[in-house]
Amino acid sequence: MKVSDFPAWLVVLALMSPAVVLAQNHGGEVIEATTAAGDRVRLLPNGRWEFVDAQKAEAAKAVAQRYPENQGCPPGSQGGLFGVGRCIQPGEKDYNRGSLRSNAR
Repeated sequence: MKVSDFPAWLVVLALMSPAVVLAQNHGGEVIEATTAAGDRVRLLPNGRWEFVDAQKAEAAKAVAQRYPENQGCPPGSQGGLFGVGRCIQPGEKDYNRGSLRSNAR
């Protein structure tokens, strides 16, 4: 039996069912869990996690701040609106490029 043998609405329903279940997000609640190493963590609705223990949370935050992707855009760069997107440094070809429409140049 092939997919084309089924009515289109049945195929769409079958493909959309997992998306509906995953999108429910259990009301946006915080879930407490334990890692394989035995550390207690909170799983946040936005996909992030944090340690329950305040000392471990502070240590993890200090480690995370060492990585440049957690610093935000450096002064003088463009992009990175609300922490999303890429930072464009002065000297890159996309820096201050203006409109891409030919009639607006």
